[in-house]
Amino acid sequence: MSETKTVDVLVVGGGINGVGIARDAAGRGLSVVLCEKDDLAEGTSSRSGKLVHGGLRYLEYYEFRLVREALIEREVLLRSASHIIWPMRFVLPHSPEDRPAWLVRLGLFLYDHLGGRKKLPGTRTLDMLRDPEGAPILDKYPKGFEYSDCWVDDARLVTLNAVDAAERGAEVLTRTACTSARREGDVWAVEVRDETTGETRRLRARCIVNAAGPWVNDMVGRVAGRNSRRNVRLVKGSHIIVPKFWRGEHAYLVQNTDKRVIFINPYEGDKALIGTTDIAYEGRAEDVKADESEIAYLLAAVNRYFKEKLRREDVLETFSGVRPLFDDGKGNPSAVTRDYSFDLDEDGGAPMLNIYGGKITTFRELAEHAIEKLAKFFPAMGKAWTGNATLPGGDIEDADFIQFCETMRTRYPWMGREMIHRFGRLYGTRMQAIVGSATSAEGLGRRFGRRLFEAEVRYLVAHEWAERPQDILWRRTKEGLHMTPAERAEFTEWFESAALRRAA
Repeated sequence: MSETKTVDVLVVGGGINGVGIARDAAGRGLSVVLCEKDDLAEGTSSRSGKLVHGGLRYLEYYEFRLVREALIEREVLLRSASHIIWPMRFVLPHSPEDRPAWLVRLGLFLYDHLGGRKKLPGTRTLDMLRDPEGAPILDKYPKGFEYSDCWVDDARLVTLNAVDAAERGAEVLTRTACTSARREGDVWAVEVRDETTGETRRLRARCIVNAAGPWVNDMVGRVAGRNSRRNVRLVKGSHIIVPKFWRGEHAYLVQNTDKRVIFINPYEGDKALIGTTDIAYEGRAEDVKADESEIAYLLAAVNRYFKEKLRREDVLETFSGVRPLFDDGKGNPSAVTRDYSFDLDEDGGAPMLNIYGGKITTFRELAEHAIEKLAKFFPAMGKAWTGNATLPGGDIEDADFIQFCETMRTRYPWMGREMIHRFGRLYGTRMQAIVGSATSAEGLGRRFGRRLFEAEVRYLVAHEWAERPQDILWRRTKEGLHMTPAERAEFTEWFESAALRRAA
């Protein structure tokens, strides 16, 4: 067992809330250790709908404050990471059977004005029989609307927050479980275990932030031996991936007969991401997966509106995540608030801050509020700072990604548009640390499949905690979607034989 280290804050959980809190705390001068029992974003945070949005449908549940705050954060995040977050237009075919047109118009008017929209274009009404966005839609839906939100690479958002936290002094321990935490006066005596080697390490922390997501109450009860005063409600959300079946970069949002809305988003160039479901979940969060009834539900929702009918065999991949929502007693999973709640346990000594709920759009605000909850314990810490900061790779002039790509084409004329765009979207300005002085694709080393290069794999291992093939193929990048089973197997064999190690 290694030597005991004392830190200000131990953050448990390497999802979006945990890394956001670790980043904020480290930037205020606090000493921070973050531990995550799996890979960064391996749970809920890589299984989202991949949107930074206000939550249009939450207006129906009178969640005006939540929507307003999320819309404000949408603008903040767009400025901070324009390489992994970008505007997207959403086409909403109107179904009078589900909601009257006046109600949809009112909702979109509020959506346009609640959050002080600056960069994104506003709503417009569409003639679905004439406008090109209506071409793939059945003629029985002649009216539609188009509005703005943003896309996000969710797993990279998590990783880049962790990178920023580490560069500001935090220690990030992936595949490291917090196995016990006991109060000893004004500190926590903690043990963490490396899940790869089995090695146990002791820490002393002046405060614990429990951002374990679906496992938040497990951390409170089993690990820390406390009783939670709040409940977390697990809601399962599943997505399917199919070949893209319309032209254009816009997405679609369709109303279903059960009043839910389904997003149909362009994904990875030639694919579509469709979701999500909302189902109460009672099982282990580790075991969650999309079942056939959910797949059928999503296919039926799409086929209700589109001329081209999707079949079960069109489904290329599925994924499912468990959202750890604060239990506000609502019966309908879709009506359960996406707001967050804090439970500050300071009875008997060192504090533990438990995080309940939240959504990916408001992670930065949640993190800021979480650290402010701890201000009385750390009176010398710095002020809030993340509102005007960029994430690693996001220091793009005027947040103009298109112009950035043009600049990179001048710097690296041997890289085609597709390659520049892909590297730019994944790494932003830090693509230069990968490409370096290479003057051809061969200079990036071995190529796996069509687009993944040895140089970026080594970068991800050295700088982004990638330890296993799936970390690379499905979270740090999405290249697994673009490779054949044989190519994935070849990459796995090479990766495991190369014995790559993270830089100290």
